[in-house]
Amino acid sequence: MVIVAGHIAVEPEQREPYLAGCVGVVEQARRAPGCLDFVIAADLVDVGRINIFERWESSAAVEAFRGSGPSDQQSTAMLSASVAEYEIADVRSLT
Repeated sequence: MVIVAGHIAVEPEQREPYLAGCVGVVEQARRAPGCLDFVIAADLVDVGRINIFERWESSAAVEAFRGSGPSDQQSTAMLSASVAEYEIADVRSLT
């Protein structure tokens, strides 16, 4: 399993338009083969932060979906990004 997690920073007034532009990406990702979960969401405390969380069956599934990355408009809105990919060897359910 692969987890992609982190956050991006945008100007506070750009957060809602940025998120609105991500709706199609989230819908596509959730339909993609190997996608277990995909979330792009506003942070509850920091008005300029957008949290990223993705869970995939494999690195190959991530790469098949990823393509060229964010659109030019999304890249322009980003002030910074801190997102990493983690390969997970074992999972323990907490529920």
